[in-house]
Amino acid sequence: MDKGVLAIIWLMISSLGLLILIFGIRYLMSRENLAMLEKGMNPKDKINRPAPYTNLKWGLLLFGAGAGLALSYIITYMLHDYDNPALWFAFIAMGGGCGLIASYRIEKKELLDRQ
Repeated sequence: MDKGVLAIIWLMISSLGLLILIFGIRYLMSRENLAMLEKGMNPKDKINRPAPYTNLKWGLLLFGAGAGLALSYIITYMLHDYDNPALWFAFIAMGGGCGLIASYRIEKKELLDRQ
């Protein structure tokens, strides 16, 4: 096939996918609001709800990702394997995951201490 035809097909498919994504998100949000109304809740109160551990979660996520990046740099430097980018991404993901697990444990401990 010609590159121009492939580009037009790709543009049409990606536009259709974006339209379906936006429609799906909007549809699910309206269903959630209707479900909240059926249970006697105000959907607009959901927006103003406090999220006390958001900064902790983001801080630990970014710290874990940074620690994973530093660890991957050290390991690739020791192994002299500079052509393996999968190692970098794996350690960043593992560090971020460890940060989120630490955030979960801190929140759970704080919740159990309140009761």
